Amino acid sequence: MTDHPSEATRPTPGRAFLGLLERDLAALRRNLAEFVLRTAVQPLMFVFVFTYLFPKIGQGFTGAGGASFATILLPGLVAVAAVFSGITAVGMPLAIEFGATREIEDRAMAPAPVWMIAVEKVVYGALHALASALFVFPLVYLVPATPVSVHVANWPLLLVVLLLASAISGALGLTLGTIVKPERIGLMFAVVVLPLTFLGCVYYPWERLAPVRWLQVLVLANPLVYVSEGLRNALTPTLPHMPSWAFLLAMVACLAGLLALGIWRFLARVVT
Repeated sequence: MTDHPSEATRPTPGRAFLGLLERDLAALRRNLAEFVLRTAVQPLMFVFVFTYLFPKIGQGFTGAGGASFATILLPGLVAVAAVFSGITAVGMPLAIEFGATREIEDRAMAPAPVWMIAVEKVVYGALHALASALFVFPLVYLVPATPVSVHVANWPLLLVVLLLASAISGALGLTLGTIVKPERIGLMFAVVVLPLTFLGCVYYPWERLAPVRWLQVLVLANPLVYVSEGLRNALTPTLPHMPSWAFLLAMVACLAGLLALGIWRFLARVVT
């Protein structure tokens, strides 16, 4: 008589999804030191130079209303840490899995729809992004030599912005990982990552681009703008920022667009 698996042990899409997610999180735990270094070094160096070293040598910056540059910078660097975690945690490994290692073929054999495998990548990227944002925040807050004025008047808004930012990070990583070939990863940082950062309202509020109107309109295509503005609204509400309805609507639209494009490209790559 042939034994059949019970309902409790029979593979299901849900169990396959959780198994893949647990596998990725286990890999993250094994490489925790690498995660910390990758997440902390760049923002730490930037904060150290511009908000600690420059004020110490008399070259500090101030913004509107006398706000310190550290106050202006804090939301933007948290946004960068969150958004670009998706690229490093999802985009780059995924490009390699589609390339030389072909590890994606093993994942595609899981007892789950192929689109669910793509969603698992996004969820993993979102968790990675949230951890990065929470890790970087105290660095950006504690290191500066000038006072950092943070006032969270609306905690639910901050939570929503962080969750949307993390999901956008995972969706962005999925999209880039299915578009960029492994040999083009270096080019991706030059063509995609650097422009997104410098034109993502990380170092200045979006409203301050008004004198360069064409650029102010052009950067609205950058999802990092809305993450930076959302965190600026939630963490430093005294500084200029977009209205809540504007950046929340834009973040939802960015998430939906990136998710649709990323899943479509993922399905196309797996099938071929």
